[in-house]
Amino acid sequence: MSKDGLDKAVDAIKRTTDNARDAIHEGRHRTAADAEKARREAFDSELTGAEKAKSLLNETKERTQAEIDAAKREVRKRT
Repeated sequence: MSKDGLDKAVDAIKRTTDNARDAIHEGRHRTAADAEKARREAFDSELTGAEKAKSLLNETKERTQAEIDAAKREVRKRT
């Protein structure tokens, strides 16, 4: 295998590993966001306004992080 071929193989392995890692992280973030939303819906009457706001912000943060991980994979796909 030539040097260029070896470099391409290493890059492909790294890209695949990075994509897998980001997909796992995206899944974790989406699961956490869904769990936060479900918790807020289940305990709606027991939560204070501040707790509801904090929960909503946490859900939004998790969804944003999931979108960032998805975007990283999309960028890699285009390069």
